[in-house]
Amino acid sequence: QVQLVESGGGLVQAGGSLRLSCVASGGTFSSLAMGYFRQAPGQEREFVAAISRSGGHTHYADFVKGRFAISRDNAKNTVYLQMTSLKPDDTAVYYCAAAPDYVVATLTKEYDYWGQGTQVTVSS
Repeated sequence: QVQLVESGGGLVQAGGSLRLSCVASGGTFSSLAMGYFRQAPGQEREFVAAISRSGGHTHYADFVKGRFAISRDNAKNTVYLQMTSLKPDDTAVYYCAAAPDYVVATLTKEYDYWGQGTQVTVSS
């Protein structure tokens, strides 16, 4: 069973930056495709970014391309989401997720394990 613990959320002004971290335990981290999703109040959870098992391939939602960067450190069992040029529309709970059956995954249904979520609030 894989456990995911996220950190790094908070309150930031528009144009600012935050870095989210997600530490995995209970599995072989380098065998997990990893991703970040977000959910704003009253909205469905949506894909933000994904990274392959080795870290060699990444995918982004169009609304974060050029602003967010996902990376991983397999030696530390950690995946990161660097967020820059933040906008009020980025306000949401951000979830880290792990997909053991895929090399890389971009769909919610492909992920088996989820973190508890971390709140990101961007003020205007």
